[in-house]
Amino acid sequence: MTASLPLIITFSIYLAAMVLIGFIAWRSTKSFDDYILGGRSLGPVVTALSAGASDMSGWLLMGLPGAMYLGGLSESWIAIGLVIGAWLNWIYVAGPLRVYTERANNALTLPDYFTHRFGDTSRILRVLSAVVILVFFAVYCASGVVAGARLFEAVFAMPYAQALWWGAAATILYTLVGGFLAVSWTDTVQGSLMFFALLLTPVVVIMTNGGYEASVALIAQADPVKLTWFGGGELGIIGVVSLIAWGLGYFGQPHILARFMAADSVATIPKARRIGMAWMILCLLGSVSVGLFGIAHYTANPGSAGPVEANAERVFIALAEQLFNPWVAGILLSAILAAVMSTLSCQLLVCSSVLTEDLYRGFFRKRASQRELVWIGRLSVFLVALLALWIARDPDSRVLGLVSYAWAGFGAAFGPVVLLSLFWQRMTRNGALAGIVLGAVTVIVWKQVAVGHYGSALYEIIPGFIVATVGIIVVSLLDREPSAQIQTTHMQVRQSLRESGY
Repeated sequence: MTASLPLIITFSIYLAAMVLIGFIAWRSTKSFDDYILGGRSLGPVVTALSAGASDMSGWLLMGLPGAMYLGGLSESWIAIGLVIGAWLNWIYVAGPLRVYTERANNALTLPDYFTHRFGDTSRILRVLSAVVILVFFAVYCASGVVAGARLFEAVFAMPYAQALWWGAAATILYTLVGGFLAVSWTDTVQGSLMFFALLLTPVVVIMTNGGYEASVALIAQADPVKLTWFGGGELGIIGVVSLIAWGLGYFGQPHILARFMAADSVATIPKARRIGMAWMILCLLGSVSVGLFGIAHYTANPGSAGPVEANAERVFIALAEQLFNPWVAGILLSAILAAVMSTLSCQLLVCSSVLTEDLYRGFFRKRASQRELVWIGRLSVFLVALLALWIARDPDSRVLGLVSYAWAGFGAAFGPVVLLSLFWQRMTRNGALAGIVLGAVTVIVWKQVAVGHYGSALYEIIPGFIVATVGIIVVSLLDREPSAQIQTTHMQVRQSLRESGY
């Protein structure tokens, strides 16, 4: 297949616009604080759409529709779990984290926050959390690179190895140049584009199939089990709990938490929450509908199902190309690129901030100038991108599988630490260390060595989250109490939150 001229033009315009935003943001980036958190200047709309777009990566338009196409309605438990988790994250983490990071010596990163929150003069907490971020984000960034490669491979008939570089090039460029402001501004544009694509596509698919009832009948004709919530009994309680447990991951995702930290004030959070949750629910509904009603479309049109049968994660791409005018298809497929770019860019930026703020300035150049730090940050983006490209080099990589592993790693290693650090005054530095180590190690071990039949079915974030939480509580209670200064800061933050309505 050769790419049509409208597709090439649409993609080119979109990519040029994103890079242009990056260069505009460059002019507003005066310091390292600007490069990493945009000077804590995001309003509610940008905070909401940036948090949503950075969360919903290429898996929203590829991984989740592909899972729905293969498994049917039972796979939508993931979406339900994510909505619950995201809502709880906005309610219980967003506001407190925004206030606490500012009080904790104006912390710019999650390791920076942990260090000042627990008064860790040894810096071991900073190093440990930085290492965990780099390890799991390398895998997470690779998922974005794979999704971008799949898009360029399908649309432009490129070999996978070549598509890897084209899919990542523009994202690396505007992140490298513009930093956090570029990422946040482009997230707003990309979030709007994803919203449009995920509302329009399922509606057209259903209409093409002859309406909602006809579409459901076609799915039943293909496989009645795909219309059941429990996969005909195959999913089971363990399977349902594992899918819903994706929501636990939100409490520990550094790239999402960074959006909360960058809000212009805690008063911005409630409005941002309403916008962000509305956007998320509608996008997830569109995503699961694309996969589910894609079953109906290819049941009625089996001759056109070749690309989807080869790789179910291409279902959105195939439907866009087959059902829409090439110009509209170009816009819809740009939404996949938007999803990939929005998440990959903020992940690269978090890795950059860790390498620059927590390792380079923290250990080697404490008095580095702002200009030097910005350029070290840009170099870090480039190096992490190269590592992600190396991990993603396997053409058999699956987007959802890579996301699942990294999501669990962050959720278990950082989720319990973040939650308890915000609400439990008695938590100690050693408790935080125990939580990060136990959470990360449990996820890795559980993933590599399944524990019997139930172990293989149970999502690794569940045992990781439980073990980390228990470890934090036990070690903190056995440890001596935090210093009076740390306890005073904690009480001041809680008082500030109460005055703000939290």
